[in-house]
Amino acid sequence: MTAVLFDFSGTLFRIESTESWLRAVLDEAGITLPEPELSRTAKDLHVAGALPGGATPEQLPAELAEMWAIRDQSSQLHRSAYTAAARQVPLPDPALYDALYDRHMTPPAWSPYPDAPEVLRALRERGIGIGVVSNIGWDLRPVFREHGLDRYVDTYVLSYEHGIQKPDPRLFTVACEALGADPRLTLMVGDDRRADGGASALGCRVHFVDHLPAEERPDGLRGVLELVD
Repeated sequence: MTAVLFDFSGTLFRIESTESWLRAVLDEAGITLPEPELSRTAKDLHVAGALPGGATPEQLPAELAEMWAIRDQSSQLHRSAYTAAARQVPLPDPALYDALYDRHMTPPAWSPYPDAPEVLRALRERGIGIGVVSNIGWDLRPVFREHGLDRYVDTYVLSYEHGIQKPDPRLFTVACEALGADPRLTLMVGDDRRADGGASALGCRVHFVDHLPAEERPDGLRGVLELVD
């Protein structure tokens, strides 16, 4: 293998818990909820799939289905889809829906998986090109910079910047061309079998990891180093 492409959320980084997300926004707004109400609201937001990078909605309202399916094709669609999902849950101030969305785009809302730095560093030392290919509606580069991992990434291919989303093979083609890599000598690493599996249409090898909280997946990326030998 001469190049490795990584998904972002659930692969290299994990979003904070829904309760941490909600608590941070309430604290910033100076709003206090009784603990039972805060926990119940966080659970309802989790079920609604309101946290980008978090759980998928348990039951998506029919009126959101069309927008949800293409939410990663633009920043506007992404914000609209997730704030609409959040609005299924009553909050004490309407401004909180946008504040919640804004919070998830900040570096403190994300943590790299424990083995991500060492795996990226080892790939860099071996001279392997590294790309990040993500279905997303905002610029994740500051997250990588804040956590010290930007130095290892050669190219970022983000769905909203191209108006197409995985599993469309064109997104993986952009990444391979940016790296000057033959898809047949490229490994795609992700957590979504449908979306990330789209790389196989180009001839890329695909490796899947489990989308788990960071503390529950301390070494899920290390297998990548064996696959590129």
